[in-house]
Amino acid sequence: MTIKKSVCVLGVTGSVGSSTVDILKSHSDKYFVDAVTAHRNVAALAATAIDLGAAVAVIADESLYEDLKSALAGSGVEATAGEAALVDAASRPSDIVIAAIIGAAGLKATLAAIRRGARVGLANKETLVCAGDLMMAEVVKYGATLIPVDSEHSAIFQVLEQKSADNVDRILLTASGGPFREWSMADMMAVTPKQALAHPNWDMGAKISIDSATMMNKGLELIEACRLFPVPEDRIEVVVHPQSIVHSMVEYSDGSVLAQLGSPDMRTPIAYALSWPERIRINVPRLDFATIGQLNFTSPDLIRFPALRLAREALRAGGTVPTVLNAANEIAVGAFLSGKVTFLQIAETVERMMNKITVAPLCDLDQMFDLDDMVRRETLGLIDTGR
Repeated sequence: MTIKKSVCVLGVTGSVGSSTVDILKSHSDKYFVDAVTAHRNVAALAATAIDLGAAVAVIADESLYEDLKSALAGSGVEATAGEAALVDAASRPSDIVIAAIIGAAGLKATLAAIRRGARVGLANKETLVCAGDLMMAEVVKYGATLIPVDSEHSAIFQVLEQKSADNVDRILLTASGGPFREWSMADMMAVTPKQALAHPNWDMGAKISIDSATMMNKGLELIEACRLFPVPEDRIEVVVHPQSIVHSMVEYSDGSVLAQLGSPDMRTPIAYALSWPERIRINVPRLDFATIGQLNFTSPDLIRFPALRLAREALRAGGTVPTVLNAANEIAVGAFLSGKVTFLQIAETVERMMNKITVAPLCDLDQMFDLDDMVRRETLGLIDTGR
């Protein structure tokens, strides 16, 4: 008899959350859902919670509590709201937590799951960008298991031979290049949010789609890779791979390169995080290599996509700089989506904030949260005033 594992999904209405729901519904013999959360989408949260038979549903925006309570009336699903409720959801005794809340907003709940020693399927890369060393120390201290859900980090996790880590020469992070891979700087000056949201390969949420278009997403993944894997920054490279078939590669000292390949579908890395160390069957498109024909690889252009350069500079500087990078980028992306800055001004804004904030050691999580709040306010002021 199979013993079902309980699952908490933080950010269930987003793109990763929705893909997770698809897997959980198709494997109800293996998993049951304890808690689900969302930021503001009451209707989708309530419908998903009822459909999955969750015990608890949490809406992060406290002002929407009565709406959620009403939507769940008679369902048997408990309604709660607010940041503390998100942390409580992650603190419940579920076997697996899928941390899919976008941005630094997901950090406290993810930390709560880590501190009870849970298995965490980490789709929130900002957790490790903002406070990577501190978070990894918590993972070790509390005996948690961190399984990356980003397709690139999942690929590395699957092909990295931990017992042979000393023999790793390079990690190669692949990047699609986004929708503007071949655009000139002049053309990118007039990019609209609609164009930037139209990723050629992946179906993702708004924030990560914009990050992919600027290549900041790959920069954040570079920082995350340094936290997750025992390989120094100068041996982690980014290579542009437009087909998004090879999700990342590990090169060993004997010249062998191990790669994980698959269709560009987030359900594959999510399924691996849920089933690790085993695998489960999921309904994703299979690769037809004869149809694919060829796979292309090029170096990234750091002139047209400076966000990748900024991320590596932040990683090398260390301390508080990655937190500044992430917070400024989140605000700048929001400003672009609302028409306050141009596409190229996203990276320009981040660079200005990185130059403005004094570098300091990152000592604890309270310092990180205070810095994150301050950088967000300063970035909004910079955008509003132009100074």
